[in-house]
Amino acid sequence: MGSKKKNKKKKFTRQRLFEIIQIGTRTDVASTAFDMVLITIILLNILSLILESFEQFSYLAGFFKFLDIFSICFFMVEYVLRLITSDYLYPGKSKAGSLFRFITSFDGVIELLTILPFYYLSGFVVFRLLRVARIFRLFKINSTYDSFHVILSVFKEKISQIGASVLIILILMLSSSLCMYSVEHEVQPEAFPNALSGLWWAATTIFTVGYGDVHPVTLIGKAIGIIVDFLAMAVVAIPTGIISAGFVEKYTAIRRSQNAGEEKAGLITITVGQETPYIGKEIGKIENKEDMDILVLIRDGVCAVPTRNIKLKNGDVLVCRRTD
Repeated sequence: MGSKKKNKKKKFTRQRLFEIIQIGTRTDVASTAFDMVLITIILLNILSLILESFEQFSYLAGFFKFLDIFSICFFMVEYVLRLITSDYLYPGKSKAGSLFRFITSFDGVIELLTILPFYYLSGFVVFRLLRVARIFRLFKINSTYDSFHVILSVFKEKISQIGASVLIILILMLSSSLCMYSVEHEVQPEAFPNALSGLWWAATTIFTVGYGDVHPVTLIGKAIGIIVDFLAMAVVAIPTGIISAGFVEKYTAIRRSQNAGEEKAGLITITVGQETPYIGKEIGKIENKEDMDILVLIRDGVCAVPTRNIKLKNGDVLVCRRTD
C-alpha cells in the first residue's frame, strides 16, 4: 500500500516537472518562469557571440567563458529533464519508444548539438553557432497562441504547392545556366567555365539581386537575360501568391467562427470540462472520432488556430463544425 502511494507521488512529481519544462500557460507561474529563464540564457548567448567579435570587448573574455560554461550546464540539466519526462510528451509510446522519439526529434537533435560541441568540437567556432538554433524555441513559445502559428499552419497545408513552385524555380535556374553557358563560354570562359557555373548568375537574376559580378556580354546572352528577367517576375510570384491565399483562408475561418451567426453556419461551441471526455486528448484524434472539424481553440482567453497534436485541458473552448 505504501509502495503504491510512493509510486503515485513519484509519478505526480514527474508529471509536474514535465509541465514546468514545457511551454507554459499564463496561469502556470513556474512554467512561465522557466521559459523566461531559458529565453534570457538564449539571448545572452547570442549577445555574447556578437560581442566576442569586437576587439573593444576583449576584456570581457572571462565573463563570456563563464556564460558559456553556465549555459552548457543549464542546457545539460534541461536535456536530462526532457529525457526523464519524454514518456509524458509521447504518452502513446513505451518509455524506450518515447525516449528514442525525443532524441531523434528536431528539438532533441538541436538540444543535443548545442551541448556536444562544447566537449568534442570546441575548437571549431562554427559549431558554437548551433546554440543560436535554440532561438527557434522563442518562436515555439509563441506558436501556440499568436499569428506565428497561422504562418506555420499555412506552410504545412500548402507545402505541396510551395514545393512545386520551388521546383519550377530550380528548373528555370538550371535551364538559364545551360543557355548562358552555351552562348557565353567562348567569350568569357573564366565567368562560365562549365554548365553549372551560370547558376550563380541565374540565382541573382531570378531573385532580382543583380550583383553584377557575372553578367552576359554577347547580344544573345543579353537577350536571354531579358527573357529570364520576365520569367522570373512570374515564377517568383507563385509561392508568394500561394502563401498569401493561405493566410486569407486561415484568417477568414477564424473571423467566421467568431461571428454572431455561428449557429447559422453550422458551428458549435464546446467547453472542455470534467463532464466531457476530451481532457488530455489530442485534437486530431477527437476530430477523427467525433467526425468534426475543430476550427478555433480558445485557451486562457486567447484565440488560437488548433493543430492536431495539441492536447486539450480543462476550461478550453472549442469552435467546431460537424463533417457528417
